[in-house]
Amino acid sequence: MFQASLLACAPTAIDDSFASLTRHELGAGAWIDEVPGWLSGADDVFVDVADRAPWQAHERIMWDRRVDEPRLSTRGWVDPPVPVPAMAAALGRHYGLDLSAVSANLYRDGSDSVAWHGDVAGRYRATTIVAIVSLGTPRHFLVRPSGGGPSTRFTPGHGDLLVMGGTCQHTFEHAVPKSATVESRIALMFREPGVF
Repeated sequence: MFQASLLACAPTAIDDSFASLTRHELGAGAWIDEVPGWLSGADDVFVDVADRAPWQAHERIMWDRRVDEPRLSTRGWVDPPVPVPAMAAALGRHYGLDLSAVSANLYRDGSDSVAWHGDVAGRYRATTIVAIVSLGTPRHFLVRPSGGGPSTRFTPGHGDLLVMGGTCQHTFEHAVPKSATVESRIALMFREPGVF
């Protein structure tokens, strides 16, 4: 399990100014916003989410067969702890959308991962936003054009924010690969209601 950092024990706060935001234009109308340190004091949030989330193991169809997802997830989560609703509100104000639909993925260790995919929302909407707050150990987050091609690597740290927007779910795929020596990571995700 993730070990809390003595340096990250500051009070929990959200950077409403998005002062450290960098937008990465991927092409074809897709972009990713990267906001290092968006959530300070992330240790308490990690502990609360890890303890209170309704974690479940799920299966999915891959390569024409049903397989276990190598991670735990919540799917939709209707009663997340404070300050998760405040994060959703801050994201909504910044992006001008209701991003109050919350879910989370728990990567228990380096053997948990997720293969290349685009979120289901991308199949039904031309543009959408998926905001991800990373809690715990940094993990590589890869993005590549749909169907293959060179990938771009992000490594969000504890309290960092990545936002996939525009056509990203339709024209690009993302993955979290396995890693030899890492501790737990939680991806806390925010979407528009009904967009999963």
